[in-house]
Amino acid sequence: MPIGVLFSMVMLFACHKGEASGTPLIFDSIPISRPVTPIINEGSGIADSKVNPGFLWVEEDSGNPPQLYLISHDGNVSKKIYIKGAINRDWEDMALVSGELYVADIGDNAQTSLDYFFYTFPEPLASVDTVSNFATIRFRYPDGSHDAEAFLVDPSTKDIYIITKRDNPSRIYKLTYPYNIAFNEVEFVGALSITGVVSAALSVDGKDLIVKTYTNLYYSQRLAGESLVSAFQKDFTILPYKIEPQGEAVTFANNNSGIYTLSEKGFANSVNLYFYPRK
Repeated sequence: MPIGVLFSMVMLFACHKGEASGTPLIFDSIPISRPVTPIINEGSGIADSKVNPGFLWVEEDSGNPPQLYLISHDGNVSKKIYIKGAINRDWEDMALVSGELYVADIGDNAQTSLDYFFYTFPEPLASVDTVSNFATIRFRYPDGSHDAEAFLVDPSTKDIYIITKRDNPSRIYKLTYPYNIAFNEVEFVGALSITGVVSAALSVDGKDLIVKTYTNLYYSQRLAGESLVSAFQKDFTILPYKIEPQGEAVTFANNNSGIYTLSEKGFANSVNLYFYPRK
């Protein structure tokens, strides 16, 4: 998103009334900080790699090439992998579910686009330089354009849940599996008690849910057999969070040992990868 409007938006999001309780000691309150080297300027989504243990996938948003970075848990950038034939109109979140990477082209600052996309492909090994084979999931909202920066994939159903950013409160839309090859229309399924959502994440076992704004991490536990829509409606717990320059990315560690967050560079001199260990 444009830097010029960030500060006013941060102040707005900091003042909203989300449904939240106190802060339990679920994760450490002070994250482990690792500088990202070399700097990734506009990281907008991260996912902890399964086939490359000890590494994370990172994407950048609009104006950047259609590529992913592979960075170590220590913050060192290992390589770039090009997604040949894809377009980075505004990549705004990513997820790794059942061995499949989902890259979400769902950002729309001006809220003028007619349709949006997910790119999906099997998670590549670190030895791969280019991904040429991928599926494109095209979708449209039933009620006009929306700016979204967060989504989740239910690992048990493969249904995709898109969470809007600028609506007050943030709205939830469902893209039901199996996806149509040519076109999909998503379904409005509810709203959060939170505004300004910029990322979301599920733990690998699907039991832990994080929703992120610029100023907070909201946490909820999902019961066995509970739908994601139901989990979204429960009260969230605000977790300890070190404010980042423009923090737009969150993911759980694959072994469920903690949470990673990553920020765009914004006006800062450096970019840090933060890890909050689970207590």
